[in-house]
Amino acid sequence: MKGDLNRNQHSVYKLTYHLVLVIKYRRKVINQDIFDFLMDIFSDIGDKYGVEIVESNWDVDHIHVLFDAAPSTNLVKFINAYKSASSRSIKRDYPQIKRFLWKSAFWKTGYFITTSGGANIETIKRYIERQREK
Repeated sequence: MKGDLNRNQHSVYKLTYHLVLVIKYRRKVINQDIFDFLMDIFSDIGDKYGVEIVESNWDVDHIHVLFDAAPSTNLVKFINAYKSASSRSIKRDYPQIKRFLWKSAFWKTGYFITTSGGANIETIKRYIERQREK
């Protein structure tokens, strides 16, 4: 889905989102190996939901993912599926992480997500405002 506009049977669209997920208690547990593991899971779960990674990066206590999605993507279900699967997998394959976390959660309950369709809000507002000028 990278690139210009996407199409399906009834729509032309470009849905790009910026997602930030934070580790529970802001524990500093992410390194390059763990981040790569998390992105592999994101990609696998994303395939089932019509989601494709555009860009991603990390810091020791959170990740950023810029991704494209289809209009039919249920973002809440996708994010919850990703958080559940990655939490289970990370604790299974990196058991040393358990000592940094209390109880079972790997991710904080909430998350940050915003749309990013390629143009800023002011550009879109001006475009809409000028529609009747033609």
